[in-house]
Amino acid sequence: MENHLLLCILVLIPAFASSDFLVTHARNIKKRNADNDLVVNGIEIYNMKIDSKVTSRFAHNVITSRAVNRGNVHKEVFFDVELPKTAFITNFSMTIDGVTYPGTIKEKEVAKKQYEKAVSKGQTAGLVKASGRKTEKFTVSVNIQAASKVTFELTYEELLKRQFGKYEMFIKVKPKQLVKDFEIEVNIFEPQGITELEAEGTFITNDLQNIVKKTFSDKKGHVSFKPTLDQQRTCANCTQSVLDGDFTVRYDVKRTTPDNLQIVNGYFVHFFAPTNLPKLPKNVIFIIDISGSMSGREIQQTREALLKILDDIKEDDFFNFILFGSEVHTWKETLIKATPKNLDEARKFVRGIDTEGMTNLHGGIMRGIDMLNAAHEGNLVPKRSASIIIMLTDGQPNVGVSNTQDIQAHVKKAIEGRYPLYNLGFGYGVDYSFLEKMALENKGLARRIYPDSDAALQLQGFYDEVSNPMLTDVELNYPENEISDLTKNSFKHFYDGSEIVVAGRFIDNNQNSLTVGVRGEGANDALSYTAQQDAEQTAKDFQEQEYIFGDYIERLWAYLTIEQLLEKRIAATGDEKENLTAEALDLSLKYKFVTPLTSMVVTKPEDLNNQDGIADKPIEGIDILTILLYLRSQQTPQPYLYTAPPTWYTSVDGDPHFIISVPQKEDAICFNINENPGAVLNLINDPVTGITVNGELIGDKRANSDAKIQNTYFGKLGIANKHMDLKLTVTPEKITIQNGNEKTGFTWLDSVTLQQEGLTLIINKEKNLVLSMGSGASFVIVLHQVWKKHPLHQDFLGLYTLESDKLSEQTHGLLGQFFHPIDFTILEIHPGSDPKKPDATMIVKNNELTVTRGWQKDYRQDPKHGIDIPCWFVHHNGAGLIDGVHTDYIVSSLF
Repeated sequence: MENHLLLCILVLIPAFASSDFLVTHARNIKKRNADNDLVVNGIEIYNMKIDSKVTSRFAHNVITSRAVNRGNVHKEVFFDVELPKTAFITNFSMTIDGVTYPGTIKEKEVAKKQYEKAVSKGQTAGLVKASGRKTEKFTVSVNIQAASKVTFELTYEELLKRQFGKYEMFIKVKPKQLVKDFEIEVNIFEPQGITELEAEGTFITNDLQNIVKKTFSDKKGHVSFKPTLDQQRTCANCTQSVLDGDFTVRYDVKRTTPDNLQIVNGYFVHFFAPTNLPKLPKNVIFIIDISGSMSGREIQQTREALLKILDDIKEDDFFNFILFGSEVHTWKETLIKATPKNLDEARKFVRGIDTEGMTNLHGGIMRGIDMLNAAHEGNLVPKRSASIIIMLTDGQPNVGVSNTQDIQAHVKKAIEGRYPLYNLGFGYGVDYSFLEKMALENKGLARRIYPDSDAALQLQGFYDEVSNPMLTDVELNYPENEISDLTKNSFKHFYDGSEIVVAGRFIDNNQNSLTVGVRGEGANDALSYTAQQDAEQTAKDFQEQEYIFGDYIERLWAYLTIEQLLEKRIAATGDEKENLTAEALDLSLKYKFVTPLTSMVVTKPEDLNNQDGIADKPIEGIDILTILLYLRSQQTPQPYLYTAPPTWYTSVDGDPHFIISVPQKEDAICFNINENPGAVLNLINDPVTGITVNGELIGDKRANSDAKIQNTYFGKLGIANKHMDLKLTVTPEKITIQNGNEKTGFTWLDSVTLQQEGLTLIINKEKNLVLSMGSGASFVIVLHQVWKKHPLHQDFLGLYTLESDKLSEQTHGLLGQFFHPIDFTILEIHPGSDPKKPDATMIVKNNELTVTRGWQKDYRQDPKHGIDIPCWFVHHNGAGLIDGVHTDYIVSSLF
């Protein structure tokens, strides 16, 4: 007979207990349960506030998060927020138990040296990376003792843009857990007066609608959102937070005149947004890529968008379509008027658009420019009209003239500044830098169209922004003898619902008045007048001082100037680029903006390496991701760079496992290469930068007779830069640098930070090394050490590439080919042979592959155990994913 121990827990309530006692007791239990709901992994975020102050469109935002370690051992606390891509970080600090650790903004090279000094002490920093279409993610973490408190405070600023008649402030809300005291507060002050104010959130349910408070009166507006704990829950007893999405504030101002001039402390800002003007007729050339890569959903979404656009074209407009694959096709020989009959014919044409051939981008865009030039020269379009070229492509030119610099030169010469060029890059296979440079050189802009289900809406949304031109050739002229450091003051088009902003600095700081001359060409006649303002009027408008932060007009001027200098820098070369860089850097440092030219260093208290009881994630050594932020080039697409990791990374580790990160999918692809010991594989080969990386495979100490395939690993890596005559050989025993005929050697027992011309090498004792050579990518090599008496396994290496965007478009190799963006589609997910690992069909590179959902290890932060990375596993040595077959990548030697 089995013996059972029955344990009963009896709660005794005295017979004389009153009903008040019972209610209080129940409340106490409920309170304890609620308190438990607030703690996730031992950390409670007990306060989070997003405080925004907007003064004359310029927003100053402070995000504060307060957390406490409720555990009995030290824990890692994360501060993880998403910011608008158009914003500049201006300050960050951490306060731990009353001690503040501030961030400092420095020139990138200076910041790099400070960071490396912190790294040598085992300290780490935060990072910023791209996240979604509108945002970049700021992440920093710190380990704190049990019962300790930490306060994170991040400040960023941005100039709110006006689109479709409203200014928009975008706030990403995602605390990831219930927060006892959560609040969003937005205060707006507009001297012109506020006409409308609205606030909405993608996560706002009917129950939360009444919690969004918004009021405005005359010049002031106020929005607040402060949900209780119960209101944050996804259901009555849930511990998950409903706060996950976008919170958007929109407003507009009164306009009794087209202009609003403000003067404060020697600086001015001029807002120009005329209303009630007749719309100009427009002449639009749509240049559409129909190459084979556009097949399937992309061309279907393009057709859908063009049909919607045709519904919005006005009868006074002129238009035409040009299609380019290997050949160039036009709908009509010239622009034609948008009569109902012509629009019906155009719809039939659009429905029949299909893909063919390769990408003759040069032929397509030059045909469009020539057609528009001929229409103006032949007076086929109205003299008072606005001409626009919109080009959509998803690939890179590979037929006809394919050199992008030649294309840029031809396009610029043909357009001659007469009309703007708007380039839309569909997906991630485009050379976006080329499209952006070409657009900016021709008074337009580039926009990425994300290959999602709403791509048609994205295309239509862009067209809507430019579909209603009101003025052309707008010039805002200021007295040259009074103004210096003026921002851009001439604009090809002014569109309905937008706003032109110009700022400048007075030569005489004591000057208190300004006259501006405004010129532009409208639908019926020329616009020409003068406007005036004095500082006294501005002072009267700004008597409500509690709404004003610092010298806001001066900071607005600095923000706008830096933004425009960085934009000019994209298309500049030589001395011009150096001068623009120097000017933007000086302003970034002076006004403490984190831009592509500066970095913020946040050194934290020493990690708790000497403490027993490691926290949830290993805290020894260095967070590899943060190292590369100081190795980044200045040429980065982000509007600012703090400690930005690359847009994607690739790695090879283990026996050997390849991991390809695909950030636009928030996913990864992985594959193995099975080859014999002694084989040398070409991993990276860039003929432009001269960088090559090869790896030699080793096997187990003795063959495992039970294994169908022998385990192999990388036992030797060779990294070379032929332009620098520099070679690095790495084995699990030693690291050798050969510079010309000179050799320098280190062992993994060394802790080294080496900097010489064109080379940065950091060796973290018995863990990893970080290498940067010339202007190319950076690499992390992880050392895997096994028990020396292990009967089978031996020490081996793993390779992780960082900053792959710094290598050229011609880069190839087993890893290098994936430095270019890759897109894929997953269909028909179904159970596989392993119940925990479903199979699916992957469409990639026009191939249909059977793939399996699984995990591979990322050893960058934990060389011993690794972190599981979910990925889609491509079988058979990556067949169908890699170019060619894996044996094509076998080379004769390391160098």
